[in-house]
Amino acid sequence: MEQNNYGADQIQILEGLEAVRKRPGMYIGTTSSRGLHHLVYEIVDNAVDEALAGFCDTIIVTINKDNSITVVDNGRGIPVGINHKSGLPAVEVVFTILHAGGKFGGGGYKVSGGLHGVGASVVNALSDWLEVQVYTDGKIYQQRYERGHVCYPLKEIGTCEKEKSGTTVTFKPDATIFTETTVYEFDILKQRLREMAFLTKGLHIILRDLRVEEGEKPIEREFHYEGGIKEFVTYLNRSKTALYDNVLYFEGKKNNVYVEVAMQHNDSYNESSFSFVNNINTPEGGTHLVGFRNALTKTFNDYAKGAKLLKENEPNLSGEDIREGLTAIVSVKIEDPQFEGQTKQKLGNSEARTAVDSIVSEQLTYYLEQNPMVAKMICEKSILAQRARDAARKARDLTRRKTALETASLPGKLADCSDKDPKNCEIYIVEGDSAGGSAKTARSRATQAILPLRGKILNVEKARLDKIYANAEIKAMITAFGTGIHDDFDINKLRYHKIILMTDADVDGAHIATLLLTFIYRFMPELIKQGYVYLAQPPLYKLEKNKNVWYAYSDEELNQILSEVGRDQNNKIQRYKGLGEMDPEQLWETTMDPERRVLLRVTMNEEAESEIDLTFTTLMGDKVEPRREFIEENAKFVKNLDPMHIIVPLLYPNRCDNEAYISECIDLTNINRYLEEKNSSDSEFKYTLFHVIVTALMKTIKLRPKLNYFNTSALENAIQLVKKYNTATTVVIKSTLPLGYTRKTRKETDLKIFCSALSSCAEVSFPI
Repeated sequence: MEQNNYGADQIQILEGLEAVRKRPGMYIGTTSSRGLHHLVYEIVDNAVDEALAGFCDTIIVTINKDNSITVVDNGRGIPVGINHKSGLPAVEVVFTILHAGGKFGGGGYKVSGGLHGVGASVVNALSDWLEVQVYTDGKIYQQRYERGHVCYPLKEIGTCEKEKSGTTVTFKPDATIFTETTVYEFDILKQRLREMAFLTKGLHIILRDLRVEEGEKPIEREFHYEGGIKEFVTYLNRSKTALYDNVLYFEGKKNNVYVEVAMQHNDSYNESSFSFVNNINTPEGGTHLVGFRNALTKTFNDYAKGAKLLKENEPNLSGEDIREGLTAIVSVKIEDPQFEGQTKQKLGNSEARTAVDSIVSEQLTYYLEQNPMVAKMICEKSILAQRARDAARKARDLTRRKTALETASLPGKLADCSDKDPKNCEIYIVEGDSAGGSAKTARSRATQAILPLRGKILNVEKARLDKIYANAEIKAMITAFGTGIHDDFDINKLRYHKIILMTDADVDGAHIATLLLTFIYRFMPELIKQGYVYLAQPPLYKLEKNKNVWYAYSDEELNQILSEVGRDQNNKIQRYKGLGEMDPEQLWETTMDPERRVLLRVTMNEEAESEIDLTFTTLMGDKVEPRREFIEENAKFVKNLDPMHIIVPLLYPNRCDNEAYISECIDLTNINRYLEEKNSSDSEFKYTLFHVIVTALMKTIKLRPKLNYFNTSALENAIQLVKKYNTATTVVIKSTLPLGYTRKTRKETDLKIFCSALSSCAEVSFPI
């Protein structure tokens, strides 16, 4: 037996920045993509602190071609004089010694986001190399570090204008630390920098991306908001309809706490309140948010009673009622912020609560008295919310009484698992009864539960709580999960530690998954935060050759398999559109077998919560224009998209969940533009209007499950149109049709008509 020696020499002392490299997670949370981007925030935060102190008005962040980052500010510049305690230049102390900085007192900064003096030194420690240049007193100083070690003493490398000052930091993350990725994402940085600009009135932040093709202009975004957090609220409300025109804005200083609050109600039913301390997001709120909510509840109730909008015998409005449809930003600046925990997620200073409560109460009271119409609109919306909440509570209580009396409290459609330990259990939320039937047959009965949902669930973004409780599919999920929602939510009652959304790999499947995620995000966000929600990844292709079978989850994977097995006539390729096309054995081995399946965990970056909130509102709200802008902006990032998914929106100028039709007169302008762009970039295959027609015919087939028949009227109209203009046309219908339909239609129309199980517009042409 090997002897386990544990003596004095086993105690290690890590010198300098070694501790950071040994345990990076302690300092930046994670070495994943999130931690990688955090390095940028640390350097930018230092520059923003200069802006808060009144010495900096421009920050430029550049992503260089090699994925290094350059941050330039025009602040005072990091001091270059000798720090007498260490005997080193101050700039070297900042980048090489932990817990060293200008934020511990001494008059350098009144308020700052940095507290511990570790940001710059941690970035240095976790970088392959870092260079800093300081502009001060007409001179330029420079120092370089590699993996935290000084390469040469601070040196003067040139001169500059006497009035020029500031700091330039360039660093390249160490690939041996950030093993997952060292590639920066422009959009992630954009979101965070935009937020910083909103929170620092008048500050210019410029983001540049030099990673472009030869001859192309660098991508650049500038963020500058003179209105500060008022403009932040307007930005967050852009996908909603505001209840009143002006954004309410309150500011003041009390107990050495500077308070800024901006708020506006809209027509939605969800609260979107975000809080910040010295420009640091506090996703868990804290005393400043408590103070704001107290002030809101007290002031509106006083006004409603005083204006006789609420009778004396009626109960007060709850804070939740008043905050329905509210978008608010609460930002405080405080000299010595005290956070609960290491992660700065919750403010603990009691003086912040008092300051926010006092300033908001006083200024909101004046505003409501001076703007009675606005006050009345907010109060009326709050009273409606109160009534809806009462109705929801009654519905909830009724459900509880029923379940207490009934023997089977779980939803009837749920096929539960036999294991009762939540850690071992998982539930599949499946689209449709047919896929649900296959999943029930395929599952492991001990640990896998199946809940099939019929159709699309209610869009909770546009519904009050009472409507949500009345929806059968949502009630089934709430009951199955066991946690309750909203005020009743209790994570400890969760019955499954994996909630897996399993939908078809098509547009409708993606829509259903988005509806489900919207519901979970709005009413059970803790499930996402704690990593209990997953997306199943069924394969896109099945390849058969010589009785061997392969599954591919992307076009790239299919091409890789084909290059290995060879491309010839023996290859049988099936493109899966829906889960119902798989038999139970296939579903198990591709999508449900824990040993072989692919699951995507749904994660949520709490630092970007305002942007996440806006994205859900944009995608699921009533306003069409922001959604169109979002699609146009992000379409270029979409991969593995079937051509029909691009063309279909061009064919359907009006389409909702209840109607799907094609007009006799189609404007071909956008379609032709798409075809030109596609053909200019794709040399392998040329797309024509033929493929558009095929797509149109395919989409007009609608199954009516309750009536048990296919509605083929739209298809028949389209066929008549084809016959009218050209009887020589070959019509390919990519859909399942009633038995004998194709043969019958062929006789009646003299057209060449046949059905195809092929998957994409491009593939449909090959049999012709």
